[in-house]
Amino acid sequence: MKKLLYVFIAVSIFSSCIKDEIPVPAHAEGDVTTNEINLGIDYRYQAYYDFGTNSFVKQHLKTDWDIGFETGIDGWRVILNTSKAMSAAANPIANFSTVTDTIGAVWKYDLNSGDLDSTALGDWQNSNSFYIINRGYSYDGVHQGFRKFDIISVDANEYEIHYSNLDGTNETTMIIEKDEAYNFTFLSFESNSAIEIQPEKNTWDLVFGQYAHLFEPTFPYLVTGVLSSRNGVEIAEVYDKPFDEIKYADVSNYPFSSDIDIIGYDWKTYAGGTYVTHLEQNYLVKTTEGFYYKIHFIDFYNQFGDKGNPKFEVQQL
Repeated sequence: MKKLLYVFIAVSIFSSCIKDEIPVPAHAEGDVTTNEINLGIDYRYQAYYDFGTNSFVKQHLKTDWDIGFETGIDGWRVILNTSKAMSAAANPIANFSTVTDTIGAVWKYDLNSGDLDSTALGDWQNSNSFYIINRGYSYDGVHQGFRKFDIISVDANEYEIHYSNLDGTNETTMIIEKDEAYNFTFLSFESNSAIEIQPEKNTWDLVFGQYAHLFEPTFPYLVTGVLSSRNGVEIAEVYDKPFDEIKYADVSNYPFSSDIDIIGYDWKTYAGGTYVTHLEQNYLVKTTEGFYYKIHFIDFYNQFGDKGNPKFEVQQL
């Protein structure tokens, strides 16, 4: 009997030392906000959106750059500016000085999913090739010409590149320095220099503008839509639930992908001479900081009826 009493007293003392349970609050959601960006009726701009600040942090002409160089210490992959429908054709490196035209060129394109192992230049380190670069088209439809282009080397800090006009004039050798604050370092053939294009990789999640969608491996088509950053951003499609009903708990119910074109261009369709926006197509976004948001598009026109003005609603979950 004494043992039972001692046990009761001990349990009572221990229980009196435990704080009252604190209820866990429901996950706090942010407010729904509406945003709009003007890409131009000719889709001349690329604009970078950050969910954390609910703002566009940078905008530039899509023609401002040609080639992007991966910036990580081990990075070596090279991308083309698909917003201009750029492409590349490989040639034996020994023929750099003798090739002066595009006869027989087999053009390749960067895959629209953003897979860095499926780029037009591919594994250039093991190809012993140089490339003819088709610079594509400006926003007003003017062809940008061709360049002969060779990547001489890459290490943890920089690339060394060599290029010229197709006829061999304006031959240039240049160092492209890496900067890990960015996803890529960019080259402009127009300015003959390395330039800053994208904002720092931790400051944006989506880029609005044109890009080339490959309906077939050799059939690129310029579309206007949204691509995601390669810095940890993941997207999931939610087509079976209204925007207002999507909650934080839903992030575990849909598969996320790091492909950069999951949002893409087909949240709208062209019919009867106008674009129709599909409000029922919703997307969950895991941002570069690891937070979750939902987004859908509600228009492609501004108040004056001009196309190229995506309007969207967004809310943190």
